[in-house]
Amino acid sequence: MSSFRVWAPAAASVELALAGERLAMEPVGGGWYEVHPALARAGSDYRFVVDGGDQLPDPRSPWQPAGVHGPSRTVDHAAFPWSDGAWRGIHLPSAVVYELHVGSFSPEGTFDGAIGRLDHLVDLGVDVVELLPVGEFPGRWGWGYDGVDLYAPHHGYGGPDGLKRLVDACHGRGLAVALDVVYNHLGPAGNYLARFGPYFTDRYTTPWGPAVNLDGPGSDEVRAFFVDNAVMWLRDYHIDGLRLDAVHGFVDTSAVHLLEELGVRAEQLAASLGRSLFLIAESDLNDPRVVERREVGGYGMDAQWSDDFHHALHTVLTGERDGYYSDFGTLAQLATALERAFAYAGEHSAHRGRRHGRPIGELRAYRFLGYLQNHDQVGNRAAGERSGSLMSIGRLKVGAALVLTAPFIPMLFQGEEWGATTPFQYFTDHDDAGLGRAVSEGRRREFASFGWDPKDVPDPQDPATFERSRLDWSEVEAEVHREVLDWHRRLIRLRRQEPALSQGFEGLHVSYDEQALWLLVERGPVAVACNLGPTATTLPVAGELMMASDAAVSLDGDGIVLPPNTVGIVRSHA
Repeated sequence: MSSFRVWAPAAASVELALAGERLAMEPVGGGWYEVHPALARAGSDYRFVVDGGDQLPDPRSPWQPAGVHGPSRTVDHAAFPWSDGAWRGIHLPSAVVYELHVGSFSPEGTFDGAIGRLDHLVDLGVDVVELLPVGEFPGRWGWGYDGVDLYAPHHGYGGPDGLKRLVDACHGRGLAVALDVVYNHLGPAGNYLARFGPYFTDRYTTPWGPAVNLDGPGSDEVRAFFVDNAVMWLRDYHIDGLRLDAVHGFVDTSAVHLLEELGVRAEQLAASLGRSLFLIAESDLNDPRVVERREVGGYGMDAQWSDDFHHALHTVLTGERDGYYSDFGTLAQLATALERAFAYAGEHSAHRGRRHGRPIGELRAYRFLGYLQNHDQVGNRAAGERSGSLMSIGRLKVGAALVLTAPFIPMLFQGEEWGATTPFQYFTDHDDAGLGRAVSEGRRREFASFGWDPKDVPDPQDPATFERSRLDWSEVEAEVHREVLDWHRRLIRLRRQEPALSQGFEGLHVSYDEQALWLLVERGPVAVACNLGPTATTLPVAGELMMASDAAVSLDGDGIVLPPNTVGIVRSHA
């Protein structure tokens, strides 16, 4: 016999619609309603009816086989035949992360399709597969950040069992799985939460509309909704870690911040499961408290994304200065980001019109992820161009070398490892014509403020926008792409083999010349020498040339000789 529960604190009555019947649910305290029908089994479709209104999906629906507006379906998590009983997780500080979007990663666009490409990732040398959000979202395809059924893996990707097969297959190959979860907002289409309870508040607003109610009346159960969701992914789907989207979008004045609560629950769960779990935050606050230990007043996240490092590296390699990139563009900022994670640690930001950030103090480098590309920085461009379309192969190799020898946890975005030419554009599949039109028009207005011609912004609702964004795996066979892929493989191997590249900020020193455009990153005995200038340069580095992005890079009596847009990595014999 199954039990059905739902939180609807303001309801006078709640019914369960199951197998053609409507069964009255009993209030059991705290705004919860419950019923125990004898006819329910795993795989049963059901809905809830609040105060005699419409039949609505379960806010905690484990499966939405017909999409966001369809019935919910029960799932027996104990029935899946897991084969990863010996899996104990990974050591995040020494990991290399690979971010992918299930729908565009493989030709099939499914969890099972991704399984077919896992051997490529093993050969590449990464440790963590980070999935963009998979919670049920409207339509056949989308980024997943407008999800509304946060407990239900997207039906188009393969539903609950499909995700479990992918996680099980990853663990069988020694790969951990991280899942991007979105707790700062929900999408508009299919979002029925407000029909059940005070999940949102008009006391605050966010870029996505009303804020999630994390600290007002009724917020205890709202917070539990998200904390229980995190626990579900980690426990029932064997996920190893969560990436928390845009935590700066949380408005939470509680004495115990939601991030801290999530961290405590993750630690408790890891202890009970006997395997390591981790939480990674996305934050644009440049606030070290996000990853500082709870014992000293921090929120206790294991790591956070480092956009300052990305912005500094991107602007130096591309010369772009539009929008938020206007705050960056010097080698000095890149050096600061390499040495102390934040380029802005209390300095005035012209783009923001105020001081931004604070110093990281004694935080270790593994508290931060470093990257040249990710879904945001590629997909939030007007045309979704990747770095490979914005810079030469030489500069692409320089960028890869700086990411994969940096003190941070490195992260790659799908296809980056071979210099994929396919864009990653913003795509949606809303069946509501008015909403689809609003999304398309809003996208064009947004990029007009960056100076891009609205006519050049692809329509997110056009199926061709999604099709263009699929990875083209045949590119891997082309000579230039094989060259880039081999460069990434060798860099990851080097990171594993050289102890100095695992030392964090210790022994790290960066020197540079803004006019000549060279940068030298010294990590103990290992030196990463980069020339971004228009002419060849020689840097006084002696030792063994371990890797070079171009055959013309060489060592002579004066040091390392670097043609334009090349990088060489040298181990000192001292």
